[in-house]
Amino acid sequence: MNTMAPADELHRLAKRALDNGTATSIAESERLLHGYRIALTIGANEAKDRNHQTALLTAVALGRRVFLGGVFVDGPLDTPLLSPLLFGRTLAEAIATLGGTCGPAPSAHVPHIVIGGPVRARIDRFEVRAVFDGWRGGIVPGHKPGLGAGEIPTMPLSAMLAAALAVNEAFLHFSGEMAAAGRRSVGLNLWDIERSVDWFENDSAAPALRYLPTRLWLVGLGHLGQAYLWGLGLLPFSADVKVQLVLQDNDKITGSTESTSVLSDRTMIGLKKTRAMAAWADRRGFETTITERLFDQQFRRRHDEPAIALCGMDNAQGRRALDQVGFDFVVEAGLGRSHQDFRSMLVHTLPGELTASELWKEAESATPQALEAAAYRSMLADGSLDQCGVTLLAGKAVGAPFVGAVAATLVLCEVLRLLHGGPLHRLIDLNLIDPTRLRAAQQTRDFSTFNPGFSEVHGRQ
Repeated sequence: MNTMAPADELHRLAKRALDNGTATSIAESERLLHGYRIALTIGANEAKDRNHQTALLTAVALGRRVFLGGVFVDGPLDTPLLSPLLFGRTLAEAIATLGGTCGPAPSAHVPHIVIGGPVRARIDRFEVRAVFDGWRGGIVPGHKPGLGAGEIPTMPLSAMLAAALAVNEAFLHFSGEMAAAGRRSVGLNLWDIERSVDWFENDSAAPALRYLPTRLWLVGLGHLGQAYLWGLGLLPFSADVKVQLVLQDNDKITGSTESTSVLSDRTMIGLKKTRAMAAWADRRGFETTITERLFDQQFRRRHDEPAIALCGMDNAQGRRALDQVGFDFVVEAGLGRSHQDFRSMLVHTLPGELTASELWKEAESATPQALEAAAYRSMLADGSLDQCGVTLLAGKAVGAPFVGAVAATLVLCEVLRLLHGGPLHRLIDLNLIDPTRLRAAQQTRDFSTFNPGFSEVHGRQ
């Protein structure tokens, strides 16, 4: 019997509708999401390409957590699966495993994401194309061509980025937050973040992907941590390379986890996040060690453990310890929590000019502003929740898996650029409402003598 409180069950995008007044009850907010559905199409040639498969499967995995009315996928899907993410033998099997439906959408009016294929005629309905090449990924309107092939192969995280931006754009369309959704071109240059305003232009300075990290510590295995694992799983590690991951979290998977966390599903409810994610990583071929200790100032890394940490914690107390426990390089992401800012993200690398304690100062706790929303007042008035239940529910974060997926590409690419001698950033500030307003500040510390453990990429990517 399910005995979870509403705060642990509620879909994190359904909470958005409660907080902004779109819905006045939990049932109404969930019905809203069940009214959203999208269609995906992959071209015949692209269905046989590893990176286009990556974009398709990422869009399905993210989309089915957002558009609860269904994700419909059309194209030649009886194609052998080339993606390193082991979800089946064919594209069709992988789509079904991830929660998509193989076949055309039930209506031509369903919003559409195109992956490959010929340029399409302009239509009045929502249609975007996911495009990527080299270290660049983004979206364009469906009637526009994609990126021209550059001099280097596609870096897999560019395909992941393009898929996440496409799902974000489709949700912007459904939510009505942006009239231009689907009619704009949006993307990022993951090699040169500060040049992302010109992301459509080929970047001749970007290198082919040559080095991959082999020793990493993941702190937090929810929304962000699972997006990090998804991205790591896409990287072209050779079969004989030993990739060592330490996975740290002390929480269990709840009913709401699935709505933001790309590797969780309802069969995992009640499991420790460390155990569920270690099982997935082991199937991918990674070697894992788990720790379920609380991450705080008392924690210490041993000298023989991974020296790079990827942080996905959502509390300031843990973040304040990030540069105190013995890591040589930390990449940390934080996401917005409210219905106004849930698409925002801040990425930091440490150590930097400011200490972690200076970046995340102690703050007094405050009553969640969301408590003022009509939906919560109604729950109190009709007795469906008591004051404690309403306060817990109002205090939960609004979240969307496509936000964590974009943040994960930024975090992982800080590590990849470290290995390739590229620019590092002490801060990246981005909001998916308008990614062109990205703000970045370069890291001033010199990490050129740091050897974190890596392998070389061999053969076709």
